[in-house]
Amino acid sequence: MASVDRSLVVGLPLFAGLAPEQIDAMLQEAQSVRYPKGTNVFQQDEEAHSFFILLHGHLRVFKLTPDGQQVVVRFVTPGEVFGVAMAIGRKTYPATATAVVDSIALVWPSAAWPRLVATHPGLAVNTLQTVGSRLQDAHTRVVEMSTEQVERRIAHALLRLAQQAGRKVEAGVQIDFPITRQDLAEMTGATMFTVSRVLSAWESQGFVAGGRQRIMIREPHKLLLLAEGSSG
Repeated sequence: MASVDRSLVVGLPLFAGLAPEQIDAMLQEAQSVRYPKGTNVFQQDEEAHSFFILLHGHLRVFKLTPDGQQVVVRFVTPGEVFGVAMAIGRKTYPATATAVVDSIALVWPSAAWPRLVATHPGLAVNTLQTVGSRLQDAHTRVVEMSTEQVERRIAHALLRLAQQAGRKVEAGVQIDFPITRQDLAEMTGATMFTVSRVLSAWESQGFVAGGRQRIMIREPHKLLLLAEGSSG
């Protein structure tokens, strides 16, 4: 198995503060795995056999509720650590991760986690910071779901996606992976009909542009005003 080049990961949050030789030692235990579009990296309630860093592509992470409803938890972008169930004391994955486009991840066996953390304490600190920021994001979304009108929730979701995976183009900010109206519905607790109605209204106002599952925010400032309830 060819070793992974340190230059691919040296700037990633998980490895912050680790010496080059520590990073190399960790990479020797990882393997690079391709996940074609539409395949699952892992499934909800499956035994947490591995943890991962996404190198290329995008993943959609969703949970199935007991009554069979699908909720999009988040999207994973390149450079993120994910599937670290061991770090939060879980033996199974709390959600399913699916490749939205052809993706590549570094994969470590979960069994290596306690030893890696003991050898590189910075790894635990970096992972805790990542998990903490996701928890903060989850709390923010719960508050939005409970207190905000649907238009504001959709505006917040689009702005989050743009911050996470936005690419500046001449006409605005392009969300750089396929995102469907159903995805937005599952992220915001809305129906697909409502999301379609809101996006169509925003398209006619020139705030956003859509097509082939790609969404572009043409007027980020106006969307921010909508999200904060300062307009409309």
